[in-house]
Amino acid sequence: MKNLRYALLTLGVLLAATAVRAQETKVRANIPFDFIVGDRAYPAGQYALNSLPGDDAVIRIDGDPEVKTVHLLSNSCQSASPSKETKLVFRRMGENYFLHQVWLAGNTGGREFQKSRTEVLLAKNHEKPETVIVAANITR
Repeated sequence: MKNLRYALLTLGVLLAATAVRAQETKVRANIPFDFIVGDRAYPAGQYALNSLPGDDAVIRIDGDPEVKTVHLLSNSCQSASPSKETKLVFRRMGENYFLHQVWLAGNTGGREFQKSRTEVLLAKNHEKPETVIVAANITR
């Protein structure tokens, strides 16, 4: 009986570790416009977004050499059906683009960033957000 419990516990731990690894965010995208995430503005360019090992809530954003690497908290978000593509979802208000979500192809779960102060202020001024999607590639 003890051996069976030990075997089931080991199997459960292995399955949980596999599920956590599958949720790791590692994407690269060429973003053709300036954008805002958190309370920081970024120029258009090539970016890598990676979750920290063991903590998929923290996303590291790396850009061109002159762009400082930052770590941002994200929340999990869900979709009823798996994403058909790996993508970054932006909300555009006026001339401003705000990074909203990151989705990996084949997953029903994604990562979502909190609204920045600028985005909240624009929303209070009745700016209507428009969704803009940028294709991304999964990196290994």
